[in-house]
Amino acid sequence: MEVAALGALTLLLGALVILVALALGKRKDEIREENEPATESVAESSVGKSSASKKQKQEKQRSRKDKPSQHSFSHPLLASSLKGHSGNVTCLDFSSNGKYLASCADDRTVRIWSTKDFLEREHKCLRANVELDHALLVRFSPDSRAFITWLANGDTIRIFKMFKKDDSTLSFKVAAEDFSQKHKASILNIGIAETGKFIMSASTDTTIHIWDLKGELLATINTNQMTNSYAMISPCGRFVAACGFTPDVKVWEVCFGKAGEFKEVTRAFDLKGHSAGVHAFAFSNNSHRMVTVSKDGTWKLWNTDVEYKKQQDPYLLKTVPCASSEGSRVALSPDGRVVAISDGSNLALYNAASGELEEELRSVHSEDITDLRFDINGRFLVSSGDKAIRVFHNTPGYRAAIRDMQDMLKKAQNEAMKQRLQQQITEAQSALDTVLSAPIH
Repeated sequence: MEVAALGALTLLLGALVILVALALGKRKDEIREENEPATESVAESSVGKSSASKKQKQEKQRSRKDKPSQHSFSHPLLASSLKGHSGNVTCLDFSSNGKYLASCADDRTVRIWSTKDFLEREHKCLRANVELDHALLVRFSPDSRAFITWLANGDTIRIFKMFKKDDSTLSFKVAAEDFSQKHKASILNIGIAETGKFIMSASTDTTIHIWDLKGELLATINTNQMTNSYAMISPCGRFVAACGFTPDVKVWEVCFGKAGEFKEVTRAFDLKGHSAGVHAFAFSNNSHRMVTVSKDGTWKLWNTDVEYKKQQDPYLLKTVPCASSEGSRVALSPDGRVVAISDGSNLALYNAASGELEEELRSVHSEDITDLRFDINGRFLVSSGDKAIRVFHNTPGYRAAIRDMQDMLKKAQNEAMKQRLQQQITEAQSALDTVLSAPIH
């Protein structure tokens, strides 16, 4: 057990060292980006002066006054800001292979970013156009070769397939038909099971639809919560969960036969303990942990690795006071070590084991945060809330890993393992100090 845990921590710390090296090479560019709005303003002014028409000058001056100033944000944890959308970003999703981040906005595009460019000088992306509509939600397929979107005006799901052209660049092809319209209320979320067996869509009434990959409706779940506030598929692809007006989170299992045929949707377990409605929830990568954030002013951490078929209930591990509001989002790092919660345009990061508040990030975006995601390796936390996507170093996650190694060091009996752990702790702390002492941008 000690060797396996040590191996996992070694991989994590190796990623941190690489991350630090890359981070130090791109600091100057953030300053240049912050100066871009001023450059644009000077250019516009020059055009206005060269104009022969007084009316044109007045129109340009009025245009400059009406143009909102770019929201500036800086913090030691900010790794980069992805700027490409001309409209507000509404949804984010990482591909399961860890290579891509998808984002959609009301500018009628979905953009695919390369995660390896997060710390580079330039953040290149591919653009998929959403014809005659725009996407509110986007989710990658398990094989990372396609993604689904929810159309804002069409009120339905559209599938985009990704393929390589002759020059090896990626392009996109839209499926022949969109899904049929079934929801009667505003959409909350969509998802594709990691097993590849079904698609989920959930709306603000009490409805969740389960679809096959071709758009045939398999089942409909009535959550009986008066209204839904959030719903999602678990990372393991077995469960669908929903929260809303009631103080409970309800979890169902979507069951398939040995031949892959759909059988039924059955109730698995509930998370009971909040005293008011639940804003949102999230799973750890193995679905053994869940975190919930509620109107009662707390977040709770649960052990959901239970034998629910034998009526065993999830265990409540932690209850922590927090700030939250309508539309709050919560993310749990893949390893379950860090909890991130949004409150309006603010972010708070907690140590999941101790409940300690480690970081507070205020006014991250110019508007309320719309989505919050950890990448699959737990190195980064990304958020959306205006035209920019913020990418943060998950330093609380590395601190938690260091604390875990320190605990292992106390229990280690093998001298060679003690020396190795001590060396890794020293290297990890040094790398972490380097990130935190770098210029703020």
